[in-house]
Amino acid sequence: MIRSIATAIGILAATAAAADTRVSYFPVTPNARPHDVAVTTEGIVYYTGQAKGYLGRLDPRTGKDENIPIGSGSAPHGVIVAPDGGVWITDGGLNANVRFDPKTKKFDYFMLPPHLPSANLNTGVFDKDGVYWFTGQNGVHGSVNAKTGKVESWKSPRGGSYGITVTPGNDVWYAALAGDHLGKINKATGTVDIVEPHRKGAGPRRVWSDTKGVLWVSFWHSGEVGRYDPAAKAWKSWLLPGNPGSGCYSVYVDEQDRVWLTDFLTNSIVRFDPAAETFETFPSSKRGAQVRQMLGRPGEAWGAESGNDRLVQIKY
Repeated sequence: MIRSIATAIGILAATAAAADTRVSYFPVTPNARPHDVAVTTEGIVYYTGQAKGYLGRLDPRTGKDENIPIGSGSAPHGVIVAPDGGVWITDGGLNANVRFDPKTKKFDYFMLPPHLPSANLNTGVFDKDGVYWFTGQNGVHGSVNAKTGKVESWKSPRGGSYGITVTPGNDVWYAALAGDHLGKINKATGTVDIVEPHRKGAGPRRVWSDTKGVLWVSFWHSGEVGRYDPAAKAWKSWLLPGNPGSGCYSVYVDEQDRVWLTDFLTNSIVRFDPAAETFETFPSSKRGAQVRQMLGRPGEAWGAESGNDRLVQIKY
């Protein structure tokens, strides 16, 4: 399915208060509830149409929105672009990690083993060795060797495995929302070293590494952004502006080591400057945006407004 929305782009473009930024919106298929996004180096944006079981491909230059069905029963959650250009999806409906080849337009499916029938797959990331690592909200983490197709998976301690990241030093960490911890995965054994949050019940949901290997965490229950330094084993946290204490969903660190977050309660995307310890807020132009995980490329941050069936781009 292909839709043309070029005319809508100009109508829905908006300028944020910050002089160095511009916010634009891109409508996608109605009732698709787009969840996560990933942008290629060329600027093509892939997203997961979670409610309709498709992989979306948006060309922001033309507004063309292509919907590529993943398979019967699909309910895709996360999406990332691999170093080789392949697009990887965590699909809770299929209980599989799925690779889409943009050249052949074909999917490969990497099913979880029978003893993990309902992992509720969440998010994936590639380490520096080209191995794909993933989480499942029902307490699963694992890997797929992209060259051989071998799948390994383990039960996560305390459950709730959610966001995942890789550091410049090639360590893989996940955030456990229901399990209320950070976990560092031993890639040889699948065992996990647990790091407790700065306070009990904060609810770490997503995690991202900056260029120095410091981890940034979105705290869903406490409405904070947290910084964890694995070398110093030390936490520091900040409450999002205007936040009464919950609803910080995603975190993404850009090439300038600035931290992008989404805040459900203030209906905003938030940018945090760690050097100055200051925030900038970009409220949505519509109510109920519910922006899920963000990603980007140099000069652009992207998210999906799952509540409004559109993607949002912030150029900076």
